[in-house]
Amino acid sequence: MPTDRVQFGKFVLDMCRYELTCAGKPIHLERIPMDLLILLVRQNGRLIGRDEIIEQLWGKGLHFDTDNSINTAIRKIRRALGNEPENPQYIETVLGKGYRFKGRAVSVPPKIETEPSRIMLVALPFENLSGDPAQEYLSDGLTEETIMRLGQMSPHRLGVIARTSSMAYKQTDKSVAQIGQELGVDYVVEGSVRREGNRVRITAQLIRVRDQTHLWAENYDRQLPGFLDIHGEIGTAVAVQVKLKLMAEEERRLTRNTAQNPEAYDCYLRGLYHLARYNLTDAQKAVDYFRSATERDPTYGLAHSALADALMVFPISGDASSTAVFREAKSAIALALQLNPNSAEAHTSDAAAKFWFDWDFNGVEVSARRAISLNENYTLAYLFLAHVLSNTRRHAEALAIMQQALVLDPLSLILGAVYGQFLYHAGRNSEAIEQFKVILGMEPRFWVGQICAAKVHEKERMYSEALTACDRAWEFSGGNTEALSIAGYVHAVSGNKAKAEATIHQMLDLKRERYVPPYNVALVFAGLQKSEAALQWLEQAFADRDVHMPFLLDHKWNVISRTPQFQELLSRVGFPSL
Repeated sequence: MPTDRVQFGKFVLDMCRYELTCAGKPIHLERIPMDLLILLVRQNGRLIGRDEIIEQLWGKGLHFDTDNSINTAIRKIRRALGNEPENPQYIETVLGKGYRFKGRAVSVPPKIETEPSRIMLVALPFENLSGDPAQEYLSDGLTEETIMRLGQMSPHRLGVIARTSSMAYKQTDKSVAQIGQELGVDYVVEGSVRREGNRVRITAQLIRVRDQTHLWAENYDRQLPGFLDIHGEIGTAVAVQVKLKLMAEEERRLTRNTAQNPEAYDCYLRGLYHLARYNLTDAQKAVDYFRSATERDPTYGLAHSALADALMVFPISGDASSTAVFREAKSAIALALQLNPNSAEAHTSDAAAKFWFDWDFNGVEVSARRAISLNENYTLAYLFLAHVLSNTRRHAEALAIMQQALVLDPLSLILGAVYGQFLYHAGRNSEAIEQFKVILGMEPRFWVGQICAAKVHEKERMYSEALTACDRAWEFSGGNTEALSIAGYVHAVSGNKAKAEATIHQMLDLKRERYVPPYNVALVFAGLQKSEAALQWLEQAFADRDVHMPFLLDHKWNVISRTPQFQELLSRVGFPSL
């Protein structure tokens, strides 16, 4: 192929920019389908076997279901190209052999930008060169802080890949070119941290992906605690090198929200390190560190909103009562917003609390959209905006928002799983199942993905698959009763009432030892069509501010959805009447 920009029919594939357009309009393709399309087009007519595809896209020695992943990728390519399998205009399947590109691809000149387009950048994990694993929090924390600063610098002109996808390349041996292609970025920031006593050396460099040119590098030698402003210096240097002229307000964003107390900042970085692991043990450590940060510096707004985020992990990801954390989380958010009304992080924490605790669905949308307006690179804001849209049946809007988030965080397991859940909410069950195959192929132990997969399998009456996913979710989550609840519901609707009732007894036994969300018990009673018991447990869930209540529009409640009590409950939670 003479150039890396080709046209076939009304489509243009720009391999350097990692972009597919149709009549000038961009078409979203996830990483694996895009890589496969590029591979097929580059070979222009040559038959490519599945083994070659696996080696080129994933490498050798993989153990997940690559056959299904290839099938899914081909299906997504065909959908993007409007290409039906029985009439293959562009992608031809040769049964038992592989695939070939059969369109006529012609080289076209590089795209000439009439106005500046959005630059895409990833800050890779800073390498810990201290030789001390205990300093890992420092390198990881600096990575996250650098991503945040770069992301809020000029978000409408500079797109910054989110932390989750960036951290997937920790200790990678992939080249800058490979990373750039996988993430669709123009520039890569690399760095390292070396700490010896109270001295810290931070190195950073900027590399242009298309030719691997090192545009800029700098060493920052600091005596602790003198690196609190380092992100602003890195951001300014990056802006100069990518020819991004910052306005006065954008320059101020580089130093906004900085800590005033070095000990508070150290606690904040340690808290971020544990919060990122998103399990109950680490969440408690994160809470303790964020509390310490706010005690040392009560004016540190980011520490207050991070404290709220850590507290919300317990009822959302574990079987904890909302009332145990509700007041402290809401108070922390109020302080964060008071200290910095223009913090995207604080507004996103506010959106999360309004979704899980307040059930103020209009308020969620307002807060999330405000956060996005402040930082278009902050993917958590997209997540909660999409969540409220999906849970209130605005499915097309929700899926479009999630696609924007996945451009910024394409390797995020949680975003990928939630996107699959929103496909399920929209009734696009076969697409949801394929999405969960991809996510669980990346990480089979990801219990949230297993829970979501169980839901769509139940809806499709794939009861055996649903129960297997529930068993895995129960094991990998360490005993989250939502897995028991869905399993009990599946037993009930598939006719095994004895096992459904045994599941209820199991949850009631657990309730003597720890908190069990009432919503989870109610769901099994709904599956057994015991409406009165289901409604009684839902009333308890309402009283407890159970975080599962925003999911009352799920089809599993159809058996009681027309009762006056359920309709009245929907209204009190904030949903319109059905």
